[in-house]
Amino acid sequence: MNDLINFKIDGIQVEAKKGETILSVARKNGIYIPTMCYISKTTPCASCRMCVVEAKDVNGFVLSCNTPPIEGIEITTNSKELENERINIMKLYDVNHPLECGVCDKSGECDLQNKTLEFGVAQQNFTARDQARKIEHWGLINYDPSLCILCEKCVHVCNEVIGDDAIDVKFGGYSSTIIPKNADTLDCTFCGECIAVCPVGALVSSNFQYSANAWELRRVPATCAHCSAGCSLEYETKYSGIDNGFESIFRVKNNFEFTSLCGAGRFGFDFENRALKDENAFVKAVDALKNAKAIRFSSMITNEEAHILQLLKEKLGIQLFNEDARKFQEFMNSYSSVSGKKHHSGSLDAIKQADAIIVIGTRIATDNPGVRYAITTARKHNGAKIVYAHPLEDALLQNTVTQFMKYEVGTEEGVLALLANAILQEADLSDAERAFFNELDLGYLEAESNIGHEEILQMMKSFSRAKNRILIIGNDLIAHDRALNIAKLAALIEKYTTFSLVVVPNEVNTLGVSLIAELDKDEDIIDVVGYNARGNFLISSLKFANLAVPALNQQEGTFVSIDNRVLPTNVSVSFDGYTLNDLASACGINSKNTIDYTSMLNPKSGFKNLNFDSLENYLSPLGDDVRGYLLDEVECSISGELESIEDLPEFNGTVIYNSNPVLQFNAYTNIAKQLEKDTALRGSAQFAACAKISDGDRVEIRFGSKMITRDFKLDNNLKGTIALNPTFDDVVDASRYRFEKSKIMRVVHE
Repeated sequence: MNDLINFKIDGIQVEAKKGETILSVARKNGIYIPTMCYISKTTPCASCRMCVVEAKDVNGFVLSCNTPPIEGIEITTNSKELENERINIMKLYDVNHPLECGVCDKSGECDLQNKTLEFGVAQQNFTARDQARKIEHWGLINYDPSLCILCEKCVHVCNEVIGDDAIDVKFGGYSSTIIPKNADTLDCTFCGECIAVCPVGALVSSNFQYSANAWELRRVPATCAHCSAGCSLEYETKYSGIDNGFESIFRVKNNFEFTSLCGAGRFGFDFENRALKDENAFVKAVDALKNAKAIRFSSMITNEEAHILQLLKEKLGIQLFNEDARKFQEFMNSYSSVSGKKHHSGSLDAIKQADAIIVIGTRIATDNPGVRYAITTARKHNGAKIVYAHPLEDALLQNTVTQFMKYEVGTEEGVLALLANAILQEADLSDAERAFFNELDLGYLEAESNIGHEEILQMMKSFSRAKNRILIIGNDLIAHDRALNIAKLAALIEKYTTFSLVVVPNEVNTLGVSLIAELDKDEDIIDVVGYNARGNFLISSLKFANLAVPALNQQEGTFVSIDNRVLPTNVSVSFDGYTLNDLASACGINSKNTIDYTSMLNPKSGFKNLNFDSLENYLSPLGDDVRGYLLDEVECSISGELESIEDLPEFNGTVIYNSNPVLQFNAYTNIAKQLEKDTALRGSAQFAACAKISDGDRVEIRFGSKMITRDFKLDNNLKGTIALNPTFDDVVDASRYRFEKSKIMRVVHE
């Protein structure tokens, strides 16, 4: 059966798939139809009417953005009548629109400017009484209603992609305006996507406003360095002085037509390190490396740096410590022992296309906003059923999740066993695998985990007609004491069902490091060099380093994203000090440039023998991701066997969950000037009563041998006796299992 629809656009024979519109087919075939309100990643706004076309034997104009073609229809995109219609639309858009283009942030890249010139609007035939319109200041975002053309792009992207649903249109004819939804001021995650999609200068960055013109800025294509989603972005830079000035990042932009950025990616860009070469510090660093027993490093590095560290391990005979990447490495090795392959099968695009999704072991809205946006897209566009399994509800997902499964802290192994048992009921398992499930004590697992049989049945019923299913696993499972068995259960689900699997790495390059470095279990020993991590001698792009090195926005190199894609990033602003490659050269590992190692990355992990300069870094006009390359799939031997489920642990009393607030990820977002730095311990009234503390109290939190001090804030969105404790200020090891049994003490000042 042929599902393709054949028709003509401007006499050209074209084909359409089910669900495609006239506009999308035209774009696919390189046929231009003007638009003002259309964005590929949302449903059509259908408010500008610029995209009207003529259809043979159809009276009136047709909106190409939301009209599917029919077999044999003939479409005309240009005629005298269409041109007059579009000119009149532009004249209406230009009514009383302020003409201060010289100071408008959008000047030089403004859709209204471009279309006014395109259609030759040289005079105004329409008038309307001007309105007094108050400029709104919404924190990181300013809104000027006098510049707004009510295209509704911002509303659609906020609701359909981001999931905040924080803005709306207040209709009132010529007085219509954009307003915060159900609030007096803007209450959202401040991703800034509304700024990105705004075709004029109505929504702008408050920090960037009036600081530079679009044509003055140099654009540097790069990859976001804050989480593992691997979001595409452009750093826009400019020299901030004439004589003794230096180049600075003025703003970050994204290809909003197809991609999105969270607020950390958009506003948390100023984490570069300014340093000159300090020869004395360099000599000491080389000496420290040669006499070290180990190098401890974070996953906030490039693949090339990880490769250099591996070479240093081999050259100097030392250990490499990175618990974040090591635990991920062990998890994926255990997964491979059952799946027979090295890499998980899912991706962000697969999540967007899904109609059934399970999310477990992650507070995904803040852990990885890229995954959140993909889930929101699936829900809004496909009607996907979203099951969110976690001990804590998340208010940021209230418009997205269709079923919340609240399980007890620490019971993740039992919960995944229950899910796998239900999902794999009809699967063609081996005798040993079927025996494992037959021997499960379901009553015990349900009672101890708090996941009832009815909840499982509800999930299975909602998934019954789903075709594209995704299982998303977060760091709570990767860092769990029973992570290896959990990995095998996840592998079984992927292996025997239509579920794809996405494992969410903790840091920007956790996955890449795990594929490159031979990591040792971290021992709390002395004579350790810290590379962007703690140690006796610190080599870091952060403050208080013994030797300064460049931050990730000052480097060329690659990361491996959640999609198993090797992504290039570029130097946005220069660094005048030493690099890890300089240190390696002094230790006898010689290479002129760090990126010379790009083609040498471990082929046994799926890396290709490609030079850095051969890697593309752009999205095609149709949104195809042409950045870098996908890792080759690597076959692994199947030798893993499921272990019996251990007794599920109990976490009684006050428990903290190490989870960052919106817009914060690590020590680098912590130094970004525009991002809020809320370091409070947040808990419910129930938690406060259990801990015998009150809103505003200064408290000591003790877990194990660790003690930290926080201010306590009541949070009405939280329930139960679990409080949220941030890690971005670097006081807690983020690679640990994130739930901690804790003792809370109020600090009493004499």
